[in-house]
Amino acid sequence: MKSLLIRNARILTLGSSELPRRGAELRDLGVIPQGDVLIEAGRIAAVGPNINIPDTPDTINAAGRVLMPGFVDCHTHACWAGDRLAEWEMKLRGVPYLEILQAGGGIHSTVRAVRASSETQLAAGLRTRLDAMLRGGTTTVEVKSGYGLSTEAELKMLLAIRHAARDWPGLVIPTALLGHAYEGDFEEFVERTITETLPQLRYEFPGLTVDAFCEKGAWTVDACVRLFEEAARRGHPCRVHVDQFNSLGMLREALRLEARSVDHLEATADADIALLGQSRSYGVILPCTGFHTDGRYARGRTLVDTGAALALATNCNPGSAPTHSMPFAIALAVRHCGLTPAEAITACTINAAALLHRNDRGRIERGLRADLILLAHKDERQLAYELGGNPVDLVICGGRVVG
Repeated sequence: MKSLLIRNARILTLGSSELPRRGAELRDLGVIPQGDVLIEAGRIAAVGPNINIPDTPDTINAAGRVLMPGFVDCHTHACWAGDRLAEWEMKLRGVPYLEILQAGGGIHSTVRAVRASSETQLAAGLRTRLDAMLRGGTTTVEVKSGYGLSTEAELKMLLAIRHAARDWPGLVIPTALLGHAYEGDFEEFVERTITETLPQLRYEFPGLTVDAFCEKGAWTVDACVRLFEEAARRGHPCRVHVDQFNSLGMLREALRLEARSVDHLEATADADIALLGQSRSYGVILPCTGFHTDGRYARGRTLVDTGAALALATNCNPGSAPTHSMPFAIALAVRHCGLTPAEAITACTINAAALLHRNDRGRIERGLRADLILLAHKDERQLAYELGGNPVDLVICGGRVVG
């Protein structure tokens, strides 16, 4: 692999600091106003003003544009089949999402489409979305299962995620969303998930993170706790969707169980936000969901001010967040969650990478993986200011120019 030198860039290094970033540290982008980055063997070899090297590597003149870490999208449901357009029209007529879900729509319509699709078909659909994400600057992405609702279909989804990621230039991190919805008798479904699906998951995907959606019409607090306690015994860390529509008490249980993250948080009470700020769990906000679903957003400003380890993601999925654009998520987080542009950038780079245990990316430092994006702009605030379009001029993934 040839060396690559990027000259004359406004570099957002995100700097060296304790991970994750909290409070005022979220606003420190570690800016080098005019500098160079040298890439060798897929890694960052040097960063700073006026790098002087004897060889003549391939050179890109950034001409003052922003060079920053690639986006890390730490919460997506990007593996699916079918569409939800008919249900979207129902929503436009005022039908609440939970009512659609209880009537057999929502997640259940996607479950039917996923079950009818082959692993190859699911992988092809996901790969198309991954390629679109890459063009928009996302170089690392978490992808959940959850549209199977059976052992066979959940494993098919996880195999499809692995298949789609096989030769993708970036990194895909699968998550087993075993507690998404349910079919038939709830208690029987939970029991089957814990005694059948979870052991098979451990056999096929040891150590994989397990997730659940705690909400009315989905999984209860008690069921999530049972799942997570058993998962922990089998070596699986946990993440959980909490407080999207209702605050049911799962956040406190998640913190007690030392969940890696609590995601959504649109309905979280002040007292629970304060507890999250004192914990080691990450709080993941998903403003694209509020934009598309019900106009409700997590209080990102309060999360930052209470010291929470904040991350930002798209929640890309066919029902509540049909987007793969991290710049759009940044724009919404600034407008509706109270973040500054710098805080939003930090939340979807260095903090999101740390959440996923990938501390070799998310910042521009010597020795780290060279996942970088060159923006069309000379001011990073444009990421939050502009709406629509793609602000990314160039994507470098693993030291190679890929888009």
